[in-house]
Amino acid sequence: MGYGNYSHAAHQALIADRAALSGTEVFGQRNCHALMNPHGLKIRESRDGDDHPQSLAIAFALDVTGSMGMIPELLARQELPSFMKLLGDCRIADPQVLFMAIGDATSDSAPLQIGQFETTAELMDQWLTWSFLEGGGGGGGSESYELAFYVLAQHTDIDCWVKRRKRGYLFLTGDERPYPAVSRHQIDALLGEKLDEDIPIDEVIAAAAETYHLFFLIPDLERRGHCERRWRELLGDQVICMESHVDTCSVAAAIVGLTEGTLSDVDAVATVLAANGTPRERIAATIRALQPYADLLDPEAAKRVNRALPPAASHRPAWWKRLFA
Repeated sequence: MGYGNYSHAAHQALIADRAALSGTEVFGQRNCHALMNPHGLKIRESRDGDDHPQSLAIAFALDVTGSMGMIPELLARQELPSFMKLLGDCRIADPQVLFMAIGDATSDSAPLQIGQFETTAELMDQWLTWSFLEGGGGGGGSESYELAFYVLAQHTDIDCWVKRRKRGYLFLTGDERPYPAVSRHQIDALLGEKLDEDIPIDEVIAAAAETYHLFFLIPDLERRGHCERRWRELLGDQVICMESHVDTCSVAAAIVGLTEGTLSDVDAVATVLAANGTPRERIAATIRALQPYADLLDPEAAKRVNRALPPAASHRPAWWKRLFA
């Protein structure tokens, strides 16, 4: 997918039209939308076109359990147009955005919902607001985040990788740990596919990392203690601990700019955010969240910036070493 042109003005108008609506009116689904049901899923495509010859696939896998519904609402009510504008200001020419909704496959009725890669404001907004914010979760300390990696690895086809060997992006939001493996029984029930055995979490992450940069965004510092250690074992410094969920779009857009090299460092990030009217305290919070990852891309940065940083992960899996050696 990914046809059509993006209009920031049209996107802003969509947001303005729902300013007085309640959350349940914005997200009107009371079960999984038929077009987001993954059963029988073939391929989600991000394609180049005449109007966007340098497509870049960006997937948001949003935790929609009871403790995480604020991020989808933030995107739908306010921040998705800001995200797209920031990407433009970061000189990312042709982003195509896909939304997934993730719950808990051990307890929820719709633990996996999948949209399409889209370029236009209307279609991006459509898939986002078609998401069923189930508000569930199993309460066991884990959610089914591993399903997002499986879908990207097995069911997406993106021209940025196929034509240019440029990886897409996954931004996975959450505040719990993943399950240790992709369950063959869940894949059968949800997608109608037969696996010979469960797939360990590190293997499915390695498969997704072949074609995507993978990031796990923790919404605030209060929740990092529960899940950060496990995610750092899996993703290293691509775990981003935000100070507030309101920084989600600023952090994600800046990550794309830094990784693509269109933003040279965190000072360039701050300049772009300031030009977009981001409040000073939110710029500072975004920079603090990004600094460890920015230092990963530019190790000399740590010598130039006098900031107290969290300790680096002591262990990184083999696929991480392959990507960043």
